[in-house]
Amino acid sequence: MKIGVIKHIRFGIISILAFLFLMTHASAEDTLIIKKNGMAEKHIALTFDDGPHSKYTDIILDILKENDVKATFFVIGENVAAHPDKVKRINDEGHEIGNHTFNHIYISDFGEERITKELTDTDDAIFSATGIRPKIFRPPGGCYNEKSISHVKKLGYNCILWSVDTRDWSLPGTEKVISTVMNEAAGGDIILFHDFNQNGSPTPDAVRRLIPLLKEKGYSFVTVSELLAIKEDDYSKDVGVK
Repeated sequence: MKIGVIKHIRFGIISILAFLFLMTHASAEDTLIIKKNGMAEKHIALTFDDGPHSKYTDIILDILKENDVKATFFVIGENVAAHPDKVKRINDEGHEIGNHTFNHIYISDFGEERITKELTDTDDAIFSATGIRPKIFRPPGGCYNEKSISHVKKLGYNCILWSVDTRDWSLPGTEKVISTVMNEAAGGDIILFHDFNQNGSPTPDAVRRLIPLLKEKGYSFVTVSELLAIKEDDYSKDVGVK
């Protein structure tokens, strides 16, 4: 057999092995993290990270209330401790609350003891403000590895990322946020916004305009946990999340 042929065969085998390794590694982590629900064809979940904020959280809550929309807020423990009244309002108005660590740490950089403390301290702050303890968690920055996210799962949380990133934290402007969502969003998506943002945040105006636009396209809005509970059978029975 010619040397060139042998090299091609060897390269092909190495490529296949590398592909299988990457797929196995990725799937191990992907089974621990949720980005969307492909069966929820008619529903979308709006999520807001890093709050509560002294200004923007109330504005966003007002907009959601005016439009009869429920959303999910992934809150930071130190902000909960600073604004317990706003977290109470989130819960009182029927929105879902998720854990986003106490100090916005990247959990992939820390061990189990620190991760446990971050989540427990945030849980305690949320419980003090609302009387409830969250069942969902979002890793700050979307940064995680298999070890850290496995530990979070052992602590009893569903781990949530997103499928549409508005990048509103970078202040791209209202029109850009709107175009990102309208071009990318589909049924079952989890959309990432931030209610804690810099002065000049485009988020409130963008959300105010996006809700009717998405409703016109036939979408309904649910919390993350409601989104995840939707099964394909719900549509065959013409029953969605109410």
